[in-house]
Amino acid sequence: MTDESTHNAADAGKPIEGKPIEGKPIEGKPIQGKPIEGKQGLLDRVGTSLGTSDWKPVTQEEINLFADATGDHQWIHIDPERAKDGPFGGTIAHGYWTLSVIPVLLGPLMRVEGVKMGVNYGLNKLRFPSPVPVGSRIRLHAMLANVEEIAGGAQLTVAVSTEVEGSDKPAMVAEAVYRYYF
Repeated sequence: MTDESTHNAADAGKPIEGKPIEGKPIEGKPIQGKPIEGKQGLLDRVGTSLGTSDWKPVTQEEINLFADATGDHQWIHIDPERAKDGPFGGTIAHGYWTLSVIPVLLGPLMRVEGVKMGVNYGLNKLRFPSPVPVGSRIRLHAMLANVEEIAGGAQLTVAVSTEVEGSDKPAMVAEAVYRYYF
């Protein structure tokens, strides 16, 4: 891979625990919700903020369904009565539930035109610095940290952080890696 095919903003893909992910806007204008025009549009936006999602409520029903899907029925997630006396004062979302809603929250922020297929490629970094209480609301901050050209497409690294309403510390920080084919 040559330097011309790798576009990486300095330190852009390094989520910092305790701080939301931010990027520089293009020409002072937020790009949230605006379509990105193909691979070149992605390359042009490295290091820029993709914006902040709308708030998403965290419901006990959704956490219970996730517990059923994954087999993780730990009481801190599914037993509100017992969890009242637990370390978090109530039930909390699974860390992996918080991770799993990235596509729901990121989708409206990052629309790329001309994509024939997109796949999750993995994570470079992932941490859960604080819990997500059931009954709270979360939102996602996202920045396009890196784009590399690959055969037939582009590999994107998106730095994300999940904010819990009213909390100073993010619930999740990660670098999500996707491959888009054009």
